[in-house]
Amino acid sequence: MDSEKLVIFKVDVQAQLNLIKKVDERLNERSAYLPSEDVILLESIAYQIHNLYGAVEDLLKVIAEYFENNISNSGQWHSLLLQHMTMNIPEIRPAVLNSETYSLLNSLQGFRHFFRHAYGANIEYEQLKHNLDKALKIVPCLESDLNRFLSELETPDADCCN
Repeated sequence: MDSEKLVIFKVDVQAQLNLIKKVDERLNERSAYLPSEDVILLESIAYQIHNLYGAVEDLLKVIAEYFENNISNSGQWHSLLLQHMTMNIPEIRPAVLNSETYSLLNSLQGFRHFFRHAYGANIEYEQLKHNLDKALKIVPCLESDLNRFLSELETPDADCCN
């Protein structure tokens, strides 16, 4: 990637990361006290987990569009996008996500799917708490992954991008 395109790419990544951090702040604020009987708060937290996953997925789409320029239209594209972000693509780009971040996101993808399609279903406290614990780990893991990824892009002799 030439230096001008890398600068623009980094600005795009940072803009999306800033959005992710705002969602994460709301999630942290709302989950500071998590009473099992407050249905409205539980639904609000579930919505923020949904938003967090969606914002991360948008970031991954930005990365895919810069490098692969191909996001499948298949019904499996959400899963394929996550899987592709764990792959080092020789002469194109290094892996974006490590296995821990992938595992967290893969699990939250399932929760997001449930949240989007379980019309009228009640949010169960234990299920929400389990997914909230994962969601609260996303931003630190993602920031670490992105720092490594961007550093590898800037390294002229990186195996992936010669």
